[in-house]
Amino acid sequence: MQDLEKILEKNNVRPTAMRLLVLRFLFNKEIALSLTDLENKFEKSDRTTLFRTLKTFVENGIAHKIDDGTGVTKFALCEDNCHCEIENDLHVHFHCKKCNETICLPTYKIPIIHLPDNYVGLEVNLVVKGICNKCNK
Repeated sequence: MQDLEKILEKNNVRPTAMRLLVLRFLFNKEIALSLTDLENKFEKSDRTTLFRTLKTFVENGIAHKIDDGTGVTKFALCEDNCHCEIENDLHVHFHCKKCNETICLPTYKIPIIHLPDNYVGLEVNLVVKGICNKCNK
């Protein structure tokens, strides 16, 4: 595992104890997590601190937000050298309708969508919904 402090510093984020704990927790999960998931893990931390930590991670390219259609925003770590650019970094997410987990599929990139003149794309999200390999056994 990479040195967590170096990851934060590389992304211009001061390595506080809470940021390091949240980053370690995200590193150890293969699924995207919600703010509530973090609250359940870090019961002694307040919601605002956890939200600010996630917001800082997103703003500095450490994590990205996922709208998987459930009405709850999920968060997952970005790949190395990700800038969340529409043309280069965005990938498909998969949401399992049985276990309700959402995962990143970084090898499946979202194709470039050419918009009409005077349209500016700011965000792109592609979620495939179905049954994951764990639930399909």
